[in-house]
Amino acid sequence: MKQWLPYELHTHTFHSDGEHSLLELARSAKELGLFGIAMTDHNTMSPLLEREQIQSETQLQIIRGMEWTTFFGHMLAIGITDYVDWRDLGIKDIHKGIERVHKQGGIVGIAHPYRVGSPLCTGCYWEYEIADWDDIDYIEVWSYTFPSIMNSNQRAFQLWTDRLNQGHRIAAVCGRDWHVSSIKITEPIAVTYLGLENNRDSALDPTEVEKLAVDAIKEGAVSVTMGPRLQCALLIEPSGSVYGIGSVVKVTEDASTAVARVEVDFSERAEHWRLDDQELKVRLVSNKGTVGELKVSRQVSTASYGVDLAGLIWLRAELHGAFHNSITMIAFTNPFYFQHDN
Repeated sequence: MKQWLPYELHTHTFHSDGEHSLLELARSAKELGLFGIAMTDHNTMSPLLEREQIQSETQLQIIRGMEWTTFFGHMLAIGITDYVDWRDLGIKDIHKGIERVHKQGGIVGIAHPYRVGSPLCTGCYWEYEIADWDDIDYIEVWSYTFPSIMNSNQRAFQLWTDRLNQGHRIAAVCGRDWHVSSIKITEPIAVTYLGLENNRDSALDPTEVEKLAVDAIKEGAVSVTMGPRLQCALLIEPSGSVYGIGSVVKVTEDASTAVARVEVDFSERAEHWRLDDQELKVRLVSNKGTVGELKVSRQVSTASYGVDLAGLIWLRAELHGAFHNSITMIAFTNPFYFQHDN
């Protein structure tokens, strides 16, 4: 059984262009109710020399990583043990670098693909040529604070959706691109919940927990939110099999319908976000568009909807409502994927 734990997957320290130490960052992350972070300084892994000590002191899980910061785009490489060089990669050579990360058991993610590039942010805009999207493990579809309302993030979200429609299985995460902890942030902060196989209270070595977190992203056991955590499960009829977020569901003539069970947890990290009491909409979105809509609230936080699986490649849940004076998407899950018998 998975336990869903909140992470920040894009962080920096003064080892690159951040303004805090890894210890200060870790303490701030704990204050925000996070279970873990990914340490992704620009083109260096030097802050991780203090990783074990800081993990022990703060009880915050730190995933090892770095951010390739190049003229043609920024790529996050996490779950790696050693520095991975990128300096010999031209605009057509990104797959060579990805292979180096994968050989270490790590994963790669495209960071903020549509952020304004040079001269405001050198290389922030993604320009690398991707020959095989199956090499990409995840896309940072939400970046910075109050990410859902930013045009660049809406484009990134659509990029992810387009790749899902083409049959690729790529995870989507958020990343604050966290550089400073001394300034109080008043805008909403999104977090990425990862579904780890083991209980957080079990006595696991930090390296084992790191692998579980990386595996969760790789498998798409991911739910992203600026507020309450959105959860979804599929009950396949008539077999009664239950699938979680990121699962591959086999569709047969005898099992071609499902019940989507949606739950919104308003209690997790509740002191770190603000949401007016209201009726919220959960949309079930797929390659065929929106296939269902449910209503939830603090009073009724669970709902179910029957789904015909015919022709579906993927299906995700999205939570919409009024949030910080905007009507916007508040949370979304990663998809279920469907494998049809021919």
